[in-house]
Amino acid sequence: MTTDINSLWWYLLPVLVSFALAVFFSRLVRRFARRHNIVDQPGPRKVHSSPTPLLGGAAIYMAWVLTLLVFWPYLFDGVISAKHVIGLLIGGGILIVGGYFDDRYNLPPKYQVAFPVLAAITIIISGIGITFITNPLGGYIHFDQVKWLLFWWQGTPYYFTLFTDFFTLLWILGMVYVTKLLDGLDGLATGVGVIGSIIIFIVSLFWDVAQSGTSILSLAFGGAALGFLVWNWHPAKIFLGEGGSTLIGFVLGVLSIISGGKIATALLIMGIPILDVAWVIGRRLFFERKSIAAADAKHIHHRLLQSGFSHRGAVIFLYVITALFGSIAIFSQTEGKIMALVILSVFMVGLAVWLIKRHPVAGS
Repeated sequence: MTTDINSLWWYLLPVLVSFALAVFFSRLVRRFARRHNIVDQPGPRKVHSSPTPLLGGAAIYMAWVLTLLVFWPYLFDGVISAKHVIGLLIGGGILIVGGYFDDRYNLPPKYQVAFPVLAAITIIISGIGITFITNPLGGYIHFDQVKWLLFWWQGTPYYFTLFTDFFTLLWILGMVYVTKLLDGLDGLATGVGVIGSIIIFIVSLFWDVAQSGTSILSLAFGGAALGFLVWNWHPAKIFLGEGGSTLIGFVLGVLSIISGGKIATALLIMGIPILDVAWVIGRRLFFERKSIAAADAKHIHHRLLQSGFSHRGAVIFLYVITALFGSIAIFSQTEGKIMALVILSVFMVGLAVWLIKRHPVAGS
């Protein structure tokens, strides 16, 4: 019984520490943003009615980093090395710095993209990458067969691995922009970050060593996001901002790699926003003939509001779907996850059709 209690506390402590720090830092960041007028103004496409401070991602990031420093000696378990964690923290820091400049100066998209690309490259340089995926027909599909030695550093070889690096870059950028576009309702992206962190933690228990670095990384991030959610729940007192919305996707994307290459798990967690983004891109390219970067109020969370859901109701509905399909990943092998992705896709199409019929919008 003592061992079980000790194990429970081991898992709870990173959550409690990061939660408390995030609640504290959110207040400080909110005060800073208001003092320097770094706020999101209401507008036709906005769902808030008063100027709301931005930069909330900085609170999550600071709480997460400080928690990891507290548990630093316990992060490295043979699966995770110091260069992985340092790369993850530097990459996250790049997004937070870029988010600050965007929130303050409203950078054009061509400058915004530089920060996610740099963050993804930092992850690749740190040695984190998608080296294989499970083949549904059996075995694995390997991406690390084509590579060139670049240099040696402290006895460790560093390679340019063509397909691994390419797919890792695409994966991280995809996750970054999915959560960026998901951040349209109070608490939505933040709550999905909490749910995703918990599911990745649980899934990692099936392959990882007990009380591992993976556990601390995911639980500490989930706790930090939960602490920020106290301030971000509707009506939000502070928003994630560019840095926070991209940080959530970035961290979930990287954690899904280092927790045993659980790409299908992350796809299930982020299934609804991924399919929503795919629909939006397709609609803008092939039906509306306009830039995919153009903003509108036709995302699924906007549709839910238009169809009669309350703000909190829409967010909770999407939480439930995220948790439901994400939980399938806990109990399923590759074939089960693929089937769940198919079911999720059918569900998404049905939901979209129902919402469009319930509240038609020009150019749906």
